[in-house]
Amino acid sequence: MSAGLDRSQVRRAFGRAAARYVEHAVLQREVGERLRERLDGYPEWSPRRVLDVGCGPGVALAPLAQRFPDAEIVALDLALPMLQLAAADAPASARFVCADAQALPLADASVDLVHSSLCLQWCDDPGLALAEFARVLRPGGVLLFSTFGPDTLKELRAAFAAVDATPHVSRFIDMHDIGDGLLATGFRDPVLERDDFTLTYADARTLMRELHAIGAGNADAQRTRALTGKAHLARVVAAYETFRDNGVLPATYEVVYAQALAPDPGQPRRHGGGDIATFSVDRLRGSRARR
Repeated sequence: MSAGLDRSQVRRAFGRAAARYVEHAVLQREVGERLRERLDGYPEWSPRRVLDVGCGPGVALAPLAQRFPDAEIVALDLALPMLQLAAADAPASARFVCADAQALPLADASVDLVHSSLCLQWCDDPGLALAEFARVLRPGGVLLFSTFGPDTLKELRAAFAAVDATPHVSRFIDMHDIGDGLLATGFRDPVLERDDFTLTYADARTLMRELHAIGAGNADAQRTRALTGKAHLARVVAAYETFRDNGVLPATYEVVYAQALAPDPGQPRRHGGGDIATFSVDRLRGSRARR
């Protein structure tokens, strides 16, 4: 389930965008609020440790701490400047870790809730991230995340495709593949839902500037490294004009929400292309006693 992304570029882009992210990330804030509404389905639940993967500037930390006042909140992000911004106004229960979602520096079965809003699409191997989520969750734990689907920025992708064949807009994973990934990783009772958002802009350059401001530029490993020339960009802008409707240009965002229960104890988990089955020492002793 590789997305073909350049992780170094993702880290740099979001690091540079940290200071202005909150100002421009209106959609991201709305998606985060809708994601956390799904926690209403667990009214009596009191997790001991919550992991916020891809916490960015820490917008979710206060709502999570308010909902779960007795929990330790672990905020994790790939970009150190994002974590520094989050730590400046964080609840007392928050702890901060700069790390990759695909290699979580946490012990097995040490987290009760993995929360991640609009981070998974920036993982080069989302399946590996799901395997890490499964590894750190305790039995009975909950995974809750949102990510972008393949219709996201379809107009911008089409405008660039009309000018050249080089990828300029990152690719996103289909909802059905996400569901398959959850099942393959051992998650139980997955529920996936979808929202479509349409943001409107006066011109294509404003959209591109906004994407750059939040660090959501092109991170495709096959992208062209050279700067886009003025004439080339003008042709892209002209191609985007074919989507103009009622005086504005649309930008589509497909958002996928997913929730699932942690794998049962002993459920095989993915590691390095294979599966690892885990079991307790008591089960091992019991199996020997029966021989």
